Amino acid sequence: MPVREIIEIDEALCNGCSACVSACAEGAIQLIDGKARLVKDEYCDGLGACLGDCPTGALRVIQREAPEFDEVAVEGHLTNIGRSPEAHQQRHTHPAPSPHQAPHAPGGCPGSMMREFAPRQAAAVATDTPSALRQWPVQLHLVPPTAPYYRDADLLLAADCAAFACGDFHARFMADHAIAIACPKLDDPSGYVDKLAAMITDGGIRSITVVMMQVPCCRGLQRLVDLAMQTAARRIPVRTVVLSLEGETLIDETTPV
Repeated sequence: MPVREIIEIDEALCNGCSACVSACAEGAIQLIDGKARLVKDEYCDGLGACLGDCPTGALRVIQREAPEFDEVAVEGHLTNIGRSPEAHQQRHTHPAPSPHQAPHAPGGCPGSMMREFAPRQAAAVATDTPSALRQWPVQLHLVPPTAPYYRDADLLLAADCAAFACGDFHARFMADHAIAIACPKLDDPSGYVDKLAAMITDGGIRSITVVMMQVPCCRGLQRLVDLAMQTAARRIPVRTVVLSLEGETLIDETTPV
């Protein structure tokens, strides 16, 4: 039997809220006797999309012997429990772009065309605060891992909401950093680990600063980085910053090489 990534549930931490049941597009998790349980290994794809929805941290992804993920069995299971297979099909038939995929092919979206530019200088009008952004695109799905702006750069990997909570986000975090943004709750994370690993191994980034919110779903962003570090061919420092909903720094710690 193969060893692969799969969800593990700590029943002692589970409070029976069923948030993970709703979050699992494959229906692999069900509430049984007041506790969340993995009903069948074949139904779990091991991507961990449910992690951020658990308010108590009862879920984690581990590696153990388990049957291979079975998409056909999942679709039958979803039909049996009265759930539409559409969300599952969308996740697995429309995966995230390959980490080596060109960011903008002819005829594609002009908004994803790669651009690099110098940050704006202070404008003549005092109220026109300059941006520290020095690249485009910024969404993790769209950025090419070997883009020139990542070479010998410090990467800022930020949760989508962080810049809205933090009033001085540009000055505090973006200055002298290349950037990628992602939402572990709303994005399809398949491909993110490979892309981050490619940034580390081939893209030449020197460090990663993860800026996320205090809400549980943001923990998935840190997990993506942890998994990428496990598969990358080199080690780099990782700084983790957790912001409160009011933009205050709750955690600021660095894991050295």
